[in-house]
Amino acid sequence: MNRYELQNLMLDIRHVAKHLPNTPESQRLIRTQGMAHLFTDEATMLKVIVTIQQQGEYLGQIRGHIRWGYLFDQPIGYRLADTGEIISLYYGEMKISGGKYHVIPRTKPSP
Repeated sequence: MNRYELQNLMLDIRHVAKHLPNTPESQRLIRTQGMAHLFTDEATMLKVIVTIQQQGEYLGQIRGHIRWGYLFDQPIGYRLADTGEIISLYYGEMKISGGKYHVIPRTKPSP
């Protein structure tokens, strides 16, 4: 998959709310998994999408998804634990499957 093909994919909106702060979906992740990886806000998430499409690094196929990523100079989000612990996140990852994608803020690329 090349950069041109990245720009022609559709955003999988089913995954958007769980990566935005203060949504029922992100709160559910914190309750059930003990943490959630959240973008600072929706504008930041959209910036991450564009940056990965234009400058991202191809990571390969990992656990059934094609993945692209990009390391940002400034935090793009944070990992919020059910204990209240907050860790700043600088890495954006795009997961692609079935012609759709969603992005996730992370500490580093998926292994």
